[in-house]
Amino acid sequence: MTVTLRPAGSTDLLPVGALHQRSRVAAYSSFLPAEALADPTPEAMGEYWVQRWTWERADHVMTVAERNGALAGFSYFGPDDAGDPATGLLNAIHLEPSERGRGVGRALMVDALTKMRTRGWRWAVLWVLRDNTHARLFYERGGWHPTGVTRDEMIGPAQTPQLRYERQL
Repeated sequence: MTVTLRPAGSTDLLPVGALHQRSRVAAYSSFLPAEALADPTPEAMGEYWVQRWTWERADHVMTVAERNGALAGFSYFGPDDAGDPATGLLNAIHLEPSERGRGVGRALMVDALTKMRTRGWRWAVLWVLRDNTHARLFYERGGWHPTGVTRDEMIGPAQTPQLRYERQL
């Protein structure tokens, strides 16, 4: 039952999108309405990643985790969205719902932080949904701290408050 991490390739993007959608539904269904999670479809989320990767692959890193050859999760990071050259932004860690609590998320986080340090960044930041207490606890156990900065974004028709977290690399 070994988990392996490897750089994502173009053939991973559609499966990553489908996993991303399953992960969102599993993680957010306790606090977001079903209509907010019905769209995008897994296929549309895959196309989203194909498009995003086309534009961001020069300065972003996607890592996939596999357990026994099956996709178990992924991470995605790049430069800070606020433009701080000393800071990297952890855009995403998403897991296959059955992988929650099995160490895959932690492995992806440690890997991303190591790669961020290698890029010379001194700080890492991320955005987490305020009501996603499971993810907030996960990040806090990993040394992340809320900065006090917030934003609101829409997931479908639902306004979702988000908190910015940071940690030193």
